[in-house]
Amino acid sequence: MKNIAFICFFLPLAILAQENVSKKQERTKENQKPAKIKLAEKQILRKGNDLFKEKRFVDAEVKYKKALKENPNYRTAGYNLGNAVYEQNRFEEALPQYELVAKSAGDNETREKAFHNIGNVMMKQKQYAKAIEAYKNSLLINPGDETTRYNLALAQKLLKDQQQNNENQDQNQDQNKDQNQDQNQDQNQDQNSENKDKEEEQGEDEKKDQDKNQGDNNEDEQDQQDNQDQQDKGDKQEQQKQPQPNQLSQQQIEQLLEAMSNEENKTQKKVNAKKAKGKKLNQDKDW
Repeated sequence: MKNIAFICFFLPLAILAQENVSKKQERTKENQKPAKIKLAEKQILRKGNDLFKEKRFVDAEVKYKKALKENPNYRTAGYNLGNAVYEQNRFEEALPQYELVAKSAGDNETREKAFHNIGNVMMKQKQYAKAIEAYKNSLLINPGDETTRYNLALAQKLLKDQQQNNENQDQNQDQNKDQNQDQNQDQNQDQNSENKDKEEEQGEDEKKDQDKNQGDNNEDEQDQQDNQDQQDKGDKQEQQKQPQPNQLSQQQIEQLLEAMSNEENKTQKKVNAKKAKGKKLNQDKDW
């Protein structure tokens, strides 16, 4: 009973999922069917093709856009629009047109051409790996296309050269980096050596300056000493002109001697006076 119930529960879901897959496949087939193109749309496309042959790519672009406006599913008009834009070197704008056609075009010829031109756009942009992929997709649809085969070989060669150039460039960058590092180290060593030499020279110069300054200082000190000695000598001479303590000048000595002589005279007079006073007077009359 459990198994029967399990089957009854999941069977409608499986049927519904199968129906959804079938609907998606039908939609895909409908999208891959050639779009129904009206006569007016074809006429617009032909006018665009005539302008393209005359290399009037801007005017041709206008016609192709007009055809797509009338019928967005007109894959041939989309492919031709990509070509017109490509010829104007607007490769980035051409690429979406080619990619849309390559995915949704109903006929293999248009898809094969779209993949081929995707490869051409990638070649212009030097994206050689993507160009190789596009050319291979084109060859899967039409293996006998010699132009696509040649472009594939060219893209493979250019990719190899590009990789080799990148490797060489990386090696050169590494080598230049090593050389720059070595050169910087040598320069730093030279700079350090030069700085050391400068420091030594500066030290010698400073020593010379110090010696010179010392000599100048010594000379200044000697000059100061000489000046001091000269000044001391002058002071000594000046001092000799002046009375020294406990030392009398000649004039003072003479004055002192004169004073002593005067004092001695005074003393002698006093002595004489005393002597004269002590004598008796003779009062006898000389009768």
